[in-house]
Amino acid sequence: MKRLRNYFISGLLFWIPLGLSIVVIKFFLELVNNIVPAQYLPEALFDLDKTIPGSGVVWVILIMLITGALVSNFIGRKLIQLWEKLLNKIPGFRSIYSALKQLSDTVLNPSGESFKKALLVEYPRKGMWTIAFQTGNYGGEVAKKIGQEMINIYVPTTPNPTSGFFIMLAKKDVIELDMSVDEAFKLIISTGVVTPAQTKDKL
Repeated sequence: MKRLRNYFISGLLFWIPLGLSIVVIKFFLELVNNIVPAQYLPEALFDLDKTIPGSGVVWVILIMLITGALVSNFIGRKLIQLWEKLLNKIPGFRSIYSALKQLSDTVLNPSGESFKKALLVEYPRKGMWTIAFQTGNYGGEVAKKIGQEMINIYVPTTPNPTSGFFIMLAKKDVIELDMSVDEAFKLIISTGVVTPAQTKDKL
């Protein structure tokens, strides 16, 4: 019975992440297809008999590439600046757009410093340690008042690292880890079950 139980648990550990991944991907593909007008989907344009799940992704990728090419040149940047000035004049929308713009620029910008280092910090009190990520150095008013070099860190929650806490700590109070950001995320998402050493062994 013990062996059968172990087999059953092993089967669950295989199928649960696979099934959830399929559900998430299916939801995303259906969402994209609902955004793109039906008459512009490849199956409608080429008069195909079958509906292709996620065929709208083709249009989304093309739009992103074309938009990226346009906004990367001088004229495109000027147009974006003009567009953002107009958006910033809309009451209520200005603060939301500005916050989301700064967040996306920080997280998605390949030249940025966000989530570049995995750190070990004592949180939420002395003697308790957790994984955090450095989001940048801080040299503003707080650093001047405290009189120490500060860094901005993000402490994620587990098993959902998309929510967490923003904390400013003295640089001397953090320990930089050798593990990569990806390995640290795996450790957090697995609630400590999958360690970086185990991850490398599995690969």
